[in-house]
Amino acid sequence: MGTMDTQYVAESSSSSYAATYTPAPMPATDDIAVLISGGVDSSVVVHLLCEQGYHPSLFYIKIGMEGADFMDCPMEEDMEMVNWVARRYGLPLEVVDLHRDYWDSVAHYALEKIRQGLTPNPDVMCNRLIKFGCFEQRVGHRFAYTATGHYATIYLVDGKLWLGTAVDPVKDQTDFLAQIDYLQLSKLLFPLGGLMKHEVRDIARKANLPTARRRDSQGICFLGDINYNDFVRRFLGEQEGYIVEWETGRVLGQHKGYWFHTIGQRKGLGLSGGPWFVVGKNVEDNVVFVSRGYDTPLQYGRQFAMKDFHFITANPWAGCEGVGQEVTFKIRHTPEFNTGRLTWQADGSCTLQSAEPLQGIAPGQFGVIYTSDRCLCIGSGEISLT
Repeated sequence: MGTMDTQYVAESSSSSYAATYTPAPMPATDDIAVLISGGVDSSVVVHLLCEQGYHPSLFYIKIGMEGADFMDCPMEEDMEMVNWVARRYGLPLEVVDLHRDYWDSVAHYALEKIRQGLTPNPDVMCNRLIKFGCFEQRVGHRFAYTATGHYATIYLVDGKLWLGTAVDPVKDQTDFLAQIDYLQLSKLLFPLGGLMKHEVRDIARKANLPTARRRDSQGICFLGDINYNDFVRRFLGEQEGYIVEWETGRVLGQHKGYWFHTIGQRKGLGLSGGPWFVVGKNVEDNVVFVSRGYDTPLQYGRQFAMKDFHFITANPWAGCEGVGQEVTFKIRHTPEFNTGRLTWQADGSCTLQSAEPLQGIAPGQFGVIYTSDRCLCIGSGEISLT
């Protein structure tokens, strides 16, 4: 089945570091589910699979909050697009309602972290708990594989599958996939991992897909184009508090709740004489601390700890506890990688020493660890307060 025997990896200078890795083979079965969203990426996934001779089944995951005036859910337009694609390729389409599952798990997780003064990453948990968790339990278990429009690759190394970075460094989404487990990884297909975003849109245009010029979603997970502060305000409300200069204790202004602010934030503070950056929060007293000093330890740091570190495939440093390992890493979604040394301890804790100062290390976010060649994503851990 199919015209290619490996998941596609484009010939590109940006992927040259991956030349020594072998892409996981494409399946010999037609037993494939595709998560289709109504955007250009997932519709091109469908096109590519059909071009290779596959006949996948399409699934649209329904998540939203009916009647919520703070949301701009694009479901109606999404359904027009996914129905068009299903008809165009003669594929079965099913809507899977995971509304309650999302709000009971991902939304609850995000709001609890925010209440604690932390900075959550709902996209990471959505992939782990919803797209490849609840969907798998409800529907995905009926299929050998699930294909998505994520920009990532899967490599076969010494008989094991590893999550690999995409050719397009701007669109790479491995940091959002860094909490999935090996069983989930073993059932996934990422047909776009070897393509640049402009190539995906070119394919869509040449195939006359109506999604070719549809803009990418900028919202939380796939809830639509939701303003983050509106989402938080809906559930946590507002409460005025002071904005205080870290070094002097001087009150500079007021805010409407510490939960609207995150470590490293620069915009939206409403302060003059800046630039000002959020460097800390007092949750009990509802105080947000800011600084404009670039030498402030809370503004730029070189080290952080991670708790509950999760390995996707395996621990490559087993038996090397206490010995620093050269790695690359990210502490937020960005095309750039940082370099540093990760030290793994026997009790399962780990610390990372960065080679360069890091601006805005935000507890609650995930530190995502990659091999030194930036190709394989090893896993991730939540950045802790200590």
